[in-house]
Amino acid sequence: MIEVGVRKGGIMISGHAGYAPAGYDIVCAGVTALTQGLVRSMEGLADDRIETDIESGMTSIQYGDLSEKGKLLIDSFFIGICMIAEEFPDYVRIT
Repeated sequence: MIEVGVRKGGIMISGHAGYAPAGYDIVCAGVTALTQGLVRSMEGLADDRIETDIESGMTSIQYGDLSEKGKLLIDSFFIGICMIAEEFPDYVRIT
């Protein structure tokens, strides 16, 4: 199961969905796409400083006070993650 924790100052994504074998797991692919999109968007579109730690099965994104663009990007990420968690509740949990 993938666990996504969204807190003030950071986001932690950990675990593996286990929906399908590696390379065929649409749940993992969706969460990964949203996560990578958030990181690249924060770096390229917002004036916010972020720190990332990306390892197999774990991604940590830390940030301080956010600009309006940064807040919008975080909100958009969270909406997408919630949609996946609603569709696949046995594989993604928001903590």
